[in-house]
Amino acid sequence: MQSFRLLGIGLACAALAACDEKAEVAPPQQQVRVVAATETRYQPGAEITGEVRARVQTELSFRVSGRVLERKVDVGSHVHAGEILARLNDTEQQADVSVARAALDSAQAVLAQKKLAFDRAESLLRSQAAPRAIFDDAQKELLSAQASLEAAEAALATAEDALSYTELKATADGIITARGVEAGQVVSAAQSAFTLAHDGPRDAVFDVFEAFFLDGPPLNDVDVAPVSDPSRDLHAKIREVSPVIDAKAGTIRIKVGLQDGAPWPLGTPVVGKLRASLRDGIVLPYTAIASAEGEPAVWLVNTQNHSVSLRKIALGRYRQSDFVVSSGVAPDDLVVTEGGKFLREGQAVAWEGK
Repeated sequence: MQSFRLLGIGLACAALAACDEKAEVAPPQQQVRVVAATETRYQPGAEITGEVRARVQTELSFRVSGRVLERKVDVGSHVHAGEILARLNDTEQQADVSVARAALDSAQAVLAQKKLAFDRAESLLRSQAAPRAIFDDAQKELLSAQASLEAAEAALATAEDALSYTELKATADGIITARGVEAGQVVSAAQSAFTLAHDGPRDAVFDVFEAFFLDGPPLNDVDVAPVSDPSRDLHAKIREVSPVIDAKAGTIRIKVGLQDGAPWPLGTPVVGKLRASLRDGIVLPYTAIASAEGEPAVWLVNTQNHSVSLRKIALGRYRQSDFVVSSGVAPDDLVVTEGGKFLREGQAVAWEGK
């Protein structure tokens, strides 16, 4: 009986030993594809949409308040300098002109009467037929009449100016791009009535996000093309960069001067290709990016023991098909680009690629 017990114990020990041997068998290597990290030069860029605008744009408004009697132009109308765009009801101003003109006629008549009285007094003084006091009084009345005439002339000029303000005229040749008044509407002085885009040079205007400027301003050269046909691009230069940031949108306005005779009308949607200065960095494909506790990372291959380790990285910039690593990866490191989804720390791998 004892011999059977010893045999059972021996068999159990043999089974346990066999299990230990199976546990020590190394798992198969995970097949991955890698790329050797190399430091290259890259050029940050961005494609921003904007629109074509006139370089000079004016807001036109009446200088007096009143009711719009007539509107002669609409959005898209091409106008010439001095052309009447709209009129206000000028009944009150016409009455003021009539009153001022009547006051002027009265002042002229009084002046003519005082001039005759002065001439008569002057003649009597020469012949010593009248005392000096009469002459002095006539002279004072003449000067007063002259001053009244000048005041009447100024009042008439003011009334005529006020009458002219009831007509809104174009200040230059251009195109009406916006309208803010309609016939019958009551408007106040300085209320925007029309927006006039002056004929002449055109700009492509872009609102660029502030983040693009973190590494410095863009290069002066910009490629501009209509959104409808990107192949019709033009080379242009940045004419103006706004010194302030739009507080609501967080953007900076850039104006790119278009060449004279650019074939795109006002308001054409365009795309501008902005570029920054060349920089040095390590560029990796998007398939290489992984996550370590919610932070960007990559899998690196240890060529000595054929295992992988997860390395956190600092991203310099996301791009259309790849990303730039600013720290965490050194040149010649082998970075896993395919097969990294199911890797674990220290796992053995077999790799393909450079």
